[in-house]
Amino acid sequence: MNINWLEWLGYLASLLVLISLLMNSIIKLRWINLLGSGIFSLYGFLIGALPVGFMNLGIVLINIYHLIKIYRSKEYFKILSIEGNSQYFDYFLDFYKNEIEKYSDKAKFNISNFDVSFFILRNMVPAGLFIGSRYNEDTLNVELDFVIPEYRDFKIGTYVFEHNKHYFIDKGYSKFISFSSKDEHIEYLKKMGFKESVENDRKCFIKSINI
Repeated sequence: MNINWLEWLGYLASLLVLISLLMNSIIKLRWINLLGSGIFSLYGFLIGALPVGFMNLGIVLINIYHLIKIYRSKEYFKILSIEGNSQYFDYFLDFYKNEIEKYSDKAKFNISNFDVSFFILRNMVPAGLFIGSRYNEDTLNVELDFVIPEYRDFKIGTYVFEHNKHYFIDKGYSKFISFSSKDEHIEYLKKMGFKESVENDRKCFIKSINI
């Protein structure tokens, strides 16, 4: 059976729209759906199916509108320190256990064992969790830097590592270090400016806290 290139174009558009609906991140959903509906619109016009072409063109415009709205919106970020014996902390770890395992080598966290621990609020939603312990005199070991799936657009990471530097400097830290072995987390660390290094014969990732 021969399938011409127009049919393949239609299949590609359908696949992209389907993939977009699997995204946890609303931004990824919008971008992939924008691409899929754009190709679908082109496909519709090329085969003379005007309703398909115009409907998907409308979806393209809707996606563009919402993406502009997302990128232009001013969001509120705030650090909320975790107090000892926090029930919400335990509930949070349990609820996101499977997701956290993708980003951390640790299975359990005892809040009393760490020097830095806080939730990151994004528009008053607990969207991230940061846990660190002192590695040496001026270095903080990032034990967990987790963002819930809906907010993985790097804004929280940028807020923690770039816009909130004084929080760590005031505590005496001038560097971050991470010994992560999780591929997804390593990719994230590199995007946040961490550089691969070696510490005591162990591969690690280091980021200086520069003013």
